[in-house]
Amino acid sequence: MTNMPTSKIKVSRPISWIKAARRDFDDFPVDVQGEMLSALTIAAEGGKSDNAKPFKGVDGSVFEIAIKHRGDAFRVIYAVKIVADIWVIHAFQKKSKIGIKTPQMEVELICDRLKRLSEVLQ
Repeated sequence: MTNMPTSKIKVSRPISWIKAARRDFDDFPVDVQGEMLSALTIAAEGGKSDNAKPFKGVDGSVFEIAIKHRGDAFRVIYAVKIVADIWVIHAFQKKSKIGIKTPQMEVELICDRLKRLSEVLQ
């Protein structure tokens, strides 16, 4: 019997989308979509992309992926502790040219979507 090299099998969680987040994401430039999907795949495999950081403004395991592209800023917000899936809650292009803080209107939308999703799934 020969020793066969063993490879690590990556276990990946499903990535689910709130429909409105997916529609907004589909409007992103193709290059940005690719980087975002790579970061989401890393999250689904249990890691954290260099482009992801904890999202300030909500409690829990919610992360933000931030990508700069040709002077514009794109964001995807995802949650890792709602049932078994990685849930993409919101996708948007940051319009403000001053500061890096997420606009309060976006934070409120994220909080509302998280609350409704938690109620529906749990």
